Amino acid sequence: MPHMTRHILIVDDDPHIRDLLSFALGKAGMTAEEAADGEAALVAIARRLPDLVVLDITMPRLDGLELCRRLRAGPPEQAALPILFLSSRDDEIDRIVGIEIGGDDYVVKPFSPREVVARVGAILKRGALPVPTPARIAHGRLSLDPEGWEARWDGAPVGLTATEFELLALLAAMPGRVFSRDRIIDRLHGPGFAITDRTIDSHVRNVRAKFPPGADLIETRAGIGYRIGGC
Repeated sequence: MPHMTRHILIVDDDPHIRDLLSFALGKAGMTAEEAADGEAALVAIARRLPDLVVLDITMPRLDGLELCRRLRAGPPEQAALPILFLSSRDDEIDRIVGIEIGGDDYVVKPFSPREVVARVGAILKRGALPVPTPARIAHGRLSLDPEGWEARWDGAPVGLTATEFELLALLAAMPGRVFSRDRIIDRLHGPGFAITDRTIDSHVRNVRAKFPPGADLIETRAGIGYRIGGC
């Protein structure tokens, strides 16, 4: 099967940044489309669904956080769209907010184009699960289809982002095993990937919030990490 070129949507009100990232992504073998604000991005996404969105937080008309919220509340193909946030603000709270509303990763300006390309590539590589898994994972009332990237609870579909699905599949594939936050980062992103433990905590909260209250989905082991619950 021929290799499919990845299509990236760059959303930033700074034309210099858009040009810089378009060039860097093009050199990496990807195609890039540009949008100057969130409203233009919505039009572009409706016209052609990208494989990933590089999204600036601070923009006129429709900022990056609000665009992310709309995408996550939209149709399934948009709700699962990977998002890499760009921001000129380095406060940890901004990073946590971006992750909690559904972002997959976060890069602070000024940045190296190589770093952005590397992080885009790392997110896109999550199409292959980090651990060997069966064709379908069944655990209590939870079922996961790794090939179709579909999660179900009591037979009803649950919309998860790529990162959320991989996190849940990692835990469910090895019930009873406790994963430290560092171990989860290594499995999802690769060794040495620079994200904080709180980012993993945010992803866990996001996953829990998408399932019924009292689902016993992910168990926290204080001072250690996480494991799949009884479901």
